[in-house]
Amino acid sequence: MLTYLGIIMVIIGVTIFIIKPFFKESKLLHKFTRQRNIAMILIGLCMSVISGMFFYAEPGTAYAVQYPWGSQKAVVNQGINTKMWGRLIPIQFELPIKYVIPNKKNELGEQSKYANVDKAKYWAFSDAVKARIATSVVISINTADEDQFLSVADRNKTEKNLIRSRIIPNIDQSIKNTCKLMDAQDYISGQASDFDRYFKDQLENGMYVLEEFIATETRETIGDSTTVRTIPNKESKQKRFRIKYHNGEPVREKGNSLRGYGLTVVQAVVTEIDWEPEFDKRLQLQKEEVAQTQLEKQQAEREFYRAQKEIARGEAEKAAERARLEKEQIQKTIEAETKAKVAEFNLIEERKNYEVAQFKAKTQKTMADAQSYENAKLVNAGLTPQERAEWEFKTSVNVAKQLKDLKLPEIYIQDGGKSGKDTNLLQSLIGADLAKKMMSQKTSKE
Repeated sequence: MLTYLGIIMVIIGVTIFIIKPFFKESKLLHKFTRQRNIAMILIGLCMSVISGMFFYAEPGTAYAVQYPWGSQKAVVNQGINTKMWGRLIPIQFELPIKYVIPNKKNELGEQSKYANVDKAKYWAFSDAVKARIATSVVISINTADEDQFLSVADRNKTEKNLIRSRIIPNIDQSIKNTCKLMDAQDYISGQASDFDRYFKDQLENGMYVLEEFIATETRETIGDSTTVRTIPNKESKQKRFRIKYHNGEPVREKGNSLRGYGLTVVQAVVTEIDWEPEFDKRLQLQKEEVAQTQLEKQQAEREFYRAQKEIARGEAEKAAERARLEKEQIQKTIEAETKAKVAEFNLIEERKNYEVAQFKAKTQKTMADAQSYENAKLVNAGLTPQERAEWEFKTSVNVAKQLKDLKLPEIYIQDGGKSGKDTNLLQSLIGADLAKKMMSQKTSKE
C-alpha cells in the first residue's frame, strides 16, 4: 500500500513539473512550488523504497517471500523483515474453516476475518434422507519444513486459493463418503461419534474406497440406542456402502490427502445437523412414540412395583403373624418344659424322701432288733433289763468299795479254754474289769 502511494506521489510531482509551464495562469499549479514538488517526489520515493524493501510479519502468520530474481524464503517470525520488492504469500499457522447453518434471516452470524465461513450444504445419507451438516475444521500448516511450506505456497499462490482448491474439496468428499456409510436413523441412534471419527480420519489419511453391497432390511428402528422399538415391515433390499479393506487396513484413494500438502487436521467435528422437514416430522413422530412407550413402560413398572409392594406387605404380615405364633409356641414350650422340670425335681425330692424314710425305718428296725436281741440275752440270763441295770449299779458300787484295798497278783492267767455257751455274763464282766484295773496299777508302778 505504501509502495503504491509513494509511486503515485512521484508521478504527481513529475507531472506537475511537466505541465506547469503550459498552465502559467493556474492558481492551483502555482501553489506547487519547485521545492514542494521536489519534496513530494522524494517522499514518494522513500515511501516506495521503504515499503518495497521491508514488511511487517503479523503474529500467527507464515510468509513465503518470492524475490524478483527468482529465489524465495519463508518467514515465520513476527516483526519487520526484508522483502526487497518481492511478492508476499501470507498463510495463517492454523486455518479455521466452518460450515454454518443460516438462521431464520439467512444470516451466518458473527464473522471473523481470520476464519473461512460458508453456508452448510445438503448431504444425503444412505437412506436418502437429506440434511444440512454444519462442521468445524481447523487445519494447521507445516512451518518446520521450509521447503514443503514454500512448495505449497508456490503451488496455491494465496491462502484463499489453498482453502478453496485443496482443503474444502477434501472436507466435502469426507462428508459425502461418511454419509454413505450410515443411515440418518443410525446417526440419531448413537453413531454420531462414528461419523466424527470417519470424517476426521479421511481428512488426515485420505478418502476411503467404498464398495456396494445389498442389505436386507427386516425391521425399522425407532428411538435411540437405549429404547428400541421395532415395527414389523415387509422384507426389502437396499443398496448400501461399506469401507473396502485389504489386509485389515482400509483402502484409500491415492493422492487425495491433506497430509500430502503438509497440512495437519487439528479439529474436525460436526457441530449441528439440520434435517429435511420430512425427516423432522418422522423424527417427531418417533420421539412421541418413544415418549409414549416410555410412559407405558413407566406405568407398567409402577404397577409391577405396586404388586411387589403388596406382596411384600403380605409377606411382612405373614412373617409378623408367624413370629407371634412362634413366640406363643415358644412360651408354651418353655412353660411345659418348666412344669416337666418341676415335676422331675419333685419326683427326685419324693424319691429322696422315700429313701430317707426307708433308711430311717431300716435304722429303727435295726435298733429295735438290736434291743430285742439284747433283751433276749438278758432274759436268757434270768434278768430283765431293769433288773440288770439296777444290779449292775449296785454291783459296781460294792465291787469298787471292796476292791479298793484289794491287792492282786502281778500276773493273772485266765484259762484260754472256751466256756460253754451258757457262761454267766456277769462273770465275764467282772473278769474284764479286774484285768483292766490290774494293768493300770502295773503301768503306774513301772
